[in-house]
Amino acid sequence: MISGALALFIGLYFWGQTTPPPKAVQPKNAQQSNEHQSVAFDDLLLKAKQKISPGQVQRLLKLENSVTRGDVKDQQIHVYHELARFWADSAHLFEPYAFYTGEAAKLENSEKSLTFAARLFLDNLITESQPAMQNWLATNAKVLFEKALAINPVNDSSKIGLGACYLFGNISDNPMQGILPIREIAQKDPGNVYAQMILGLGGKRSGQFDKAIERFLVVVQKQPDNIEAVFNLAECYEAKGDKANAVKWYEAVKKLVKVPEAEKELDKRITELKK
Repeated sequence: MISGALALFIGLYFWGQTTPPPKAVQPKNAQQSNEHQSVAFDDLLLKAKQKISPGQVQRLLKLENSVTRGDVKDQQIHVYHELARFWADSAHLFEPYAFYTGEAAKLENSEKSLTFAARLFLDNLITESQPAMQNWLATNAKVLFEKALAINPVNDSSKIGLGACYLFGNISDNPMQGILPIREIAQKDPGNVYAQMILGLGGKRSGQFDKAIERFLVVVQKQPDNIEAVFNLAECYEAKGDKANAVKWYEAVKKLVKVPEAEKELDKRITELKK
């Protein structure tokens, strides 16, 4: 799972956003006005089209018309994949790429395709901060995970993914709806790194840093080179004011990241913590 904190890490350290992580979560009553808002894909698509060239717009229009005319499922699947490739390779825009990948997966209705598409949405959901986008990403991922579980009801990874939609997605008033099934899997199989990671990220997001640290340490014990877990450990220790351990784990991140720009930003963070 190379998304979550690692994607955040890239954003933080490659682009110079080196402010320390927040020490407290936003009170629930301050979030209520944003709860369960979502965005429409048509609006996302319109904004995406404004970022591409006239020539690309014409190419896209032909592909979109092919979907409308397609009366054979295989043809529709092919065009959805073509649309996904267009947005990924030519336009480099995530939202329409993920959407059309998901549409193709629904028609293919294979566990592999459905879980791949679901994870696209989920991986971006974990680092998304806007409630409306959280809802859109989670809603799409949820539908895909549910379809995958209808094919294979005993797939723990899909169960964890579905739980994460509720945990991070701003689609439910009851986060335990997501936490409980993931926690059951972690209790049944403490070595399930995916479950431990998601629970750790959930704890971190809710400000329960000690619980998050406990989960991330399990991951690191199993996978010492898991940069996502190591980086989250550093941030959790920093957030709770434990500078010594924060420095320890940021230095561990430095050993794993062989990118000069990232190492430079990590050095800045470490220097600040040592003051």
